[in-house]
Amino acid sequence: MSAPFALTTTRLALADPSDPGEAARIEAFVAEAGGTLFHRPAWLRAVERGTAQRGLGIVARRGGTITGWLPLSEVHSPIFGRALVSSGFAVGGGVLAEDGGTADRLAHGARELAGRLSCPTIELRGGTMPRAWDLRSDAHVGFAAALADDDEAQLLAVPRKQRAEVRKSLTGDLSVRIGREEDDRAAHYAVYAESVRNLGTPVFPRSLFDAALDELDSDILTVFDRGAPVASVLSFYHDDTVLPYWGGGTLAARRLRANERMYFELMLHARRRGCARFDFGRSKVGSGPAAYKKNWGFSPEPLTYAVWNASDGAKRNVDPTDDSYSAKIALWKRLPLSLANRIGPHIARGLG
Repeated sequence: MSAPFALTTTRLALADPSDPGEAARIEAFVAEAGGTLFHRPAWLRAVERGTAQRGLGIVARRGGTITGWLPLSEVHSPIFGRALVSSGFAVGGGVLAEDGGTADRLAHGARELAGRLSCPTIELRGGTMPRAWDLRSDAHVGFAAALADDDEAQLLAVPRKQRAEVRKSLTGDLSVRIGREEDDRAAHYAVYAESVRNLGTPVFPRSLFDAALDELDSDILTVFDRGAPVASVLSFYHDDTVLPYWGGGTLAARRLRANERMYFELMLHARRRGCARFDFGRSKVGSGPAAYKKNWGFSPEPLTYAVWNASDGAKRNVDPTDDSYSAKIALWKRLPLSLANRIGPHIARGLG
């Protein structure tokens, strides 16, 4: 009797997320495999359109059927260097595969591709972790929980101290608007840009937000104080989950408890849209944002990221909380908002 042999072989190929047919096939695989928002070709297209960082990926097929996918953004920056990132401007991504063998082949394919594209670094933000890569699970945590069945239950699900803050926000003279039109986009960008300047980091180009809104299921929720926007968040909807992703508040937001109003209203809005989960996103371990999310009753879950470097040189560092950036952050906080908004997007589009 002949020895057993494989009837089909796994083959890798580069994929173009902008090709409608290829994108549709990959989208179907991502949905069936339970991939994240950041595995979707639509995310890569939005990033490319909004930042000029090319979206591509490696697809694995066996007998014509997709068995694995690695979404990638080819990030280049004169300040931060070059890298293949999965996925660019995302907190998730990485290898999505039916089995370990396919996952290994995709990781190996990424290394070969990085060499051809002169990218000395590959960053995988989730997914199946390749063996022998540099893994880290102690830097970031994620926060997600189920939404309650009704408005009152949602309020009661918030721990007592934070619930008191939410109740005060509901009695304040604030108004809420949800939409995707130009007025919503302009209000959100104004608030977000001020928020990140106050934190000492450059703002992303508005074109990234516009592209994400156009490509993906998303909306903007903005809180107003006497007609002025004071807190705003751009959220995505994926696989029965809402992801408040790019949000912030002005200096007045804390006094007005506008952020409390914003996130609570988003929880109610998401449930009415049919969502069952609220993904509060990623935060640095031990940071103020992580503590804030714990106050809402969310439990931190470690996030594992993988990095491969072509040499033993220094790794790309785009963590704004790193001590090496402290002086730059202090300087950025003092910049006039108009100047920060002018030069910030040119820097931030290279962060990936």
